[in-house]
Amino acid sequence: MFMRFIFSALLVLMLAACASGGPSANRSGSSTQDPQAAADQLRKTSAAKETIDVDNASVNQLTSADADLWGRIRRGFQIPDLQTDLVDMNANWYAQRPDYVARMTERSQKYLYHIVEELEARHMPTELALLPFIESAYNPQALSVAKAAGMWQFVPGTGRTYNLKQNMWRDERRDVLASTSAALDYLSRLHDMFGDWYLALAAYNWGEGNVQRAIARNQAAGLPTDYQSLRMPNETRNYVPKLQAVKNIVTNPQQYGLTLPTIPNHPYFVTVTTSRDIDVDVAAKLANMTTDEFRSLNPSFKKPVILGATQPQILLPFDNASAFEQNLKSYGGQLSSWTVYTTDSRATPAAIAQKIGVDAGTLMSVNKIPAGMRLKAGSTIVVPRTDDNDDEDISANVAESAVLAMEPDVPDTRKMLIRVRRKQSMEAVASRYGVSVGQLKAWNKTHRELVMPGQVLVLHVPVGKAMPSEPGPVRIATNVSGGGVQRIGTRVADTGPKSRYDKKHGRVRVEITKVSEPVKVKPSSAAPAKASKGTASRQKAVTHTHKRKAQ
Repeated sequence: MFMRFIFSALLVLMLAACASGGPSANRSGSSTQDPQAAADQLRKTSAAKETIDVDNASVNQLTSADADLWGRIRRGFQIPDLQTDLVDMNANWYAQRPDYVARMTERSQKYLYHIVEELEARHMPTELALLPFIESAYNPQALSVAKAAGMWQFVPGTGRTYNLKQNMWRDERRDVLASTSAALDYLSRLHDMFGDWYLALAAYNWGEGNVQRAIARNQAAGLPTDYQSLRMPNETRNYVPKLQAVKNIVTNPQQYGLTLPTIPNHPYFVTVTTSRDIDVDVAAKLANMTTDEFRSLNPSFKKPVILGATQPQILLPFDNASAFEQNLKSYGGQLSSWTVYTTDSRATPAAIAQKIGVDAGTLMSVNKIPAGMRLKAGSTIVVPRTDDNDDEDISANVAESAVLAMEPDVPDTRKMLIRVRRKQSMEAVASRYGVSVGQLKAWNKTHRELVMPGQVLVLHVPVGKAMPSEPGPVRIATNVSGGGVQRIGTRVADTGPKSRYDKKHGRVRVEITKVSEPVKVKPSSAAPAKASKGTASRQKAVTHTHKRKAQ
């Protein structure tokens, strides 16, 4: 065992020496590459010494002489200490919560060695290895109200900027290797931009644009532009002091009555990859791990199956990686019990489940489809393999381009405009058209209980559903979802003219009462539907008669 340990230590040193010139050479030549390809290559280069292709190679020990990782972190501190009341306040906050500090540091044991390795390879301050304590309490599954995800808390847009893939299969904002590489790229860029780690950290939290504007405001006012002189939100104002507080605790935990867990100075995990689809549960079983333990190192896999076509990087503790390699080679069962199904039209999960013969509850749970939703055409979902399914793995094309699009499972509706001809309550109108009073008020943006003669109301009713006639004359326009505007005319049942003298304009006006049910006429993009030809003639004749009388 001792000889095995010595051999492993020598192997790590040899691999580190071989890879020492790789990352910087890759960065210098990446300007001519595709950004995604350059990012992928950098991650592969930085993780090469820990990655084993278990299809074609064997896992070797990657351990080194035991030493305290905390001491290595302390030796790499480069950022000047910040000494303010906010630092003391935050340090005391942590000191009063030893259980919280214990949970954070316990979680960090799986990831700290890798992050420190990456920082040292880039010659960056090791204080930055403490930043996930502030961002996420070192929880790779963390999700903020602003949709920031992972240990390093990337929002979707910034994640895409730094080439973190976010699709139906994976969210690399939660990937330990990918998110760490992206976060250090971002922090390095911010430091180059501001030339100061305090400002770079403020920009990481608040956004570089906000920091630049705060600096510009101070410059215009003739004020200093250092971190402590800028006007910023309270969260950002406390951001660097929180990091300094954690740094102080790591430097001297006994001073705060805290104890840090011992973290060996060697890799916690190695990376294995396979070209075959494999269920998360099966992978965990082959690695002699629980599913929760497996997901704590591999939180980016969103589905119950890991796709071989994506060349996945599966993180496993060394002993578990050895077990995974051996068990995978001797495993005779089915590695993956899932495949995909792509819809060709809009459909509910229940309809799809019935069509392909699977359980609807399982289909909704696995694909995280909320109740009351249906799938749009072209959506891809994960479904259990059946006896009729072939054994082919999911293709690279599906892995790259598949999407799941949903919409509320409600009937298609048309928009109706109704001109009310008599005073009545909102409740009466809602009851007549089979909608709720709340819906009617929301559609018309009103809180009133009554509608007045001449008022136009908006309704949304199911397409194809017969609607009752509005008492009195009515003109209705409908907007069928996806189908443009239809005009609804009126067939005249009673055209008896009524006239009255208009005192203001000195002439007689004519009103024609039309009471009838709506009847569809040919759609027109011009004026509303006209009355019948005979009715129009009678209206014209009556109008001329009254005009002559008025004259």
